[in-house]
Parts: sequence; structure tokens; C-alpha cells
Amino acid sequence: MIITKKHLARRTFLRGVGASLALPLLDGMVPALSAMRSTAASGVRRLGVVYVPNGVYMDSWTPTGAGNGFDLTPTLKPLASYRQRMLVLSGLANKEGDAWPGEGAGDHARASAAYLTGVHPKKTEGADLRAGVSMDQIAARSLGQHTQLASLELSLESKEAIGSCDPGYSCAYANTLSWRSPTTPLPMENNPRVIFERLFAGNESTDPDVWRARREEDSSILDAVTEKVTKLQQDLGPRDRRKLEEYLEAIRDMERRIQMAERQSDLALPVMDQPAGIPGTFEEHAKMMFDLQVLAYQADLTRVITFMMGHETSQRAYPEIGVPDAHHPLSHHGGDGEKINKLTRVNEYHARIFSYYLDRLASTADGDGSLLDSSMIIYGSGMSDGNGHNHHNLPTLLVGGGGGTITGGRHLQFASDTPVANLFLTILARLGVPMESFGDSTGQIRQLSEV
Repeated sequence: MIITKKHLARRTFLRGVGASLALPLLDGMVPALSAMRSTAASGVRRLGVVYVPNGVYMDSWTPTGAGNGFDLTPTLKPLASYRQRMLVLSGLANKEGDAWPGEGAGDHARASAAYLTGVHPKKTEGADLRAGVSMDQIAARSLGQHTQLASLELSLESKEAIGSCDPGYSCAYANTLSWRSPTTPLPMENNPRVIFERLFAGNESTDPDVWRARREEDSSILDAVTEKVTKLQQDLGPRDRRKLEEYLEAIRDMERRIQMAERQSDLALPVMDQPAGIPGTFEEHAKMMFDLQVLAYQADLTRVITFMMGHETSQRAYPEIGVPDAHHPLSHHGGDGEKINKLTRVNEYHARIFSYYLDRLASTADGDGSLLDSSMIIYGSGMSDGNGHNHHNLPTLLVGGGGGTITGGRHLQFASDTPVANLFLTILARLGVPMESFGDSTGQIRQLSEV
């Protein structure tokens, strides 16, 4: 760490006409001779949840071998670069997603509603929703005291695009993972433009007329603060100047890509029903959303992000990888080899796009490490085998260093039906939010770090 003479406030904003811009973590934000351990970011830990719908084909997911000696399966091979930085967790169960006697169908709704809450959701199609407070929101209550936004809830699908919902269950259960209270599910935003303006323009409105008018103004947030950025750069050390320049360039690139996506969506008749700002392809959309998450972490605007790559019962097709079939029906493959092959390709595709996110986190400086070093990123689903609507032996990864609290490079096999809530209870403790219990937890998982 470079000792600087000048000290910037940890929550420094550059303010211009109609805009404010949060800065990333800089060395100059640590007072000279501060008692902080080794880096400016040493005390910052972040939580991310990346959810895939409809389960996965477990035979192509589950590694052979345990401990350090596991082999990556076809679905996990896109993550080979991060083998030593991830834990593959087998045996965890979302038992509260199982049907109670007499409930019948509804496994998809229960899969997502129970996943981060550890609570069996009330079967209702009305407004009397009930589940539990999700672990991301418990983390947000604590970590959000230090950031502009307590949390972000994001998705690649709008609530209108979900298609059919499970019989007897409100679509709200499948549209989100995050619950602020047992009766308050949080909406998940899928429009990059809205998210960007929420992060960097102080405009939290999702009214299309508002952001369309802002687009027509063709003004950049950076333009409004150019003079202040120039002055600040003169006061920073070489390392901080480079860090600030990289950060500003990332923002410029994001603005450019959003504007391009808006123009494309305006002109592309086949997707004219989509809101402006949403790219025309799944991969472009996913990468832009991941880039926004990296920016949010980098600027320390939030430390908690929940992201659904698709809602439960997602009907999305993937013609770009030769799979024109809808995802949900494919998950009910019935042992058909062709359907299994297509489903495996979808699962691998999701993992490949997730690897892009890890690349961005690993390449973004955070103190003397990277954002991946300080983060705990959960990747998985509230369902394992979609064909049988199985909520046991969930596909689960934990990636990142967790600020030195996670030891990767291992496949951990737990006793059958160990609650996935045990993992979340453990993560909360390592985020500095200890609890005696969470959902249907039975205790913490001590094996996340080698003793």
C-alpha cells in the first residue's frame, strides 16, 4: 500500500450538475499510518448469488473424487481457470422446497422461494404471500450500513417473460430470490439502463418516460464531473491515478454499450417489445449485467448482489448454441438422450458465461488483491434434477476468497440432506453477521476453510 499525505473520505463522491459519481476504493482513502491490516480493502467482504433455473443435469455436473483430487465434469470445465479458487459442494438440500402433504405441484415456485430463505413458502395465488427473510437481505441489513445501496436484486428475465407459473402459486415466488420480510418479495431488475442510472445517476425511477428523456438529453455522467475528475487526478499518487482511470474507462465503456443496445433495440423489430437498454442476445445481456455488478462492487456502492440468470420455469431458448428448445421442457427430459445433450449444453453455456464474471472480478483490483479475493460468490440452483423436481443434492459452487476465509480447490461431500441453509449460515458469519440459526439450518459448515 502506498502511504499518501492527503486523505480522502471513504465515501467520496464527485458531484456535477445533475450527477454524482462514487469513487472506487483508493489508497488515498486510508489515512497515513492507519492501523488497517495490509490493504485498504482488507476489511471489506462481499456477497454474490448467481442462480440458474430448472436445476441441472447432475450426471454432467457432479465431479468424481473428493477433496483436492476431483475432476472437472463437462458442465464445470468452463470454470477450469478457477478450480483452485472454488469449492464444489455436494449433498446440500433445499428441503423446504419439497411438497408438504396435500400440496401437490409447485416445485419450481418452492425451489426459488425457499432457496435463500430456508422457509417453506405458503401456497397461494393471491397477495397473501409468505416465505422468510432471505440470507442476502440479512447480510444487506448489516453491510448496507457502509454503502449507498444496501443490495441489488437483478435478473435476465422480466416478470412478464416468465410464461406459466406453478399451479396454486403466485408468480411472485418464481420471480425473485430475495425477501425483505416474510411477506415482502423484492422485485428483480433486468434493464441495464435502469440499473446504471440507479448506481451512478441517483435516479431510482423505473418509469420508461424518465429514462428515455434522459437518453435523449445525450449527456454523460462523466461529462458533468470532468473538471472535478481532472483536479482530483492531480492530487492522487500514480497507483491511484491508474486505478481511477481504469474505473472511469469502465464507466465510459458501459455508457457506450448501453447506448448501442438502446439503438439496436429501437431498430430491431423482432425484439421491439423489449424495453430499450436490453441487448438483443442473451450473452450480451448477461455480460452487461455482470459488468454492472463489477462496477457496483468496485465503487463500493453495494456489497450484496443477487442475480437470477433465469426465473424458475424459464422458457428461454438458446439458438446461439444450437438449442432452439425452451429450457424448462428440456429439463423434463424423461431420459431422452437428445434432450439430455441439449440440456447439458445449456448448463455448460451458463457456466461459461459465469466464468466471464469471474474473469472480471479477478482482473479488477481491490486493495492489494482483487474483487474475487474479497468476495464469496454462490453459484447454483434451488433444484437439482429438474426432470424429477428434486430439491436434494443441489448443484452448488462457492467461488472467491471471502477476504481470506475460503480455501478453494476442493470438492466437499456432505452427508445426504444437509440443509443448504447451513452454508448460508456459515457465509453470514464470515460476512460478520453471525446468527445462531437460519431457516432450517442445523449448524455451520466448518470445512469452507482448511484449518
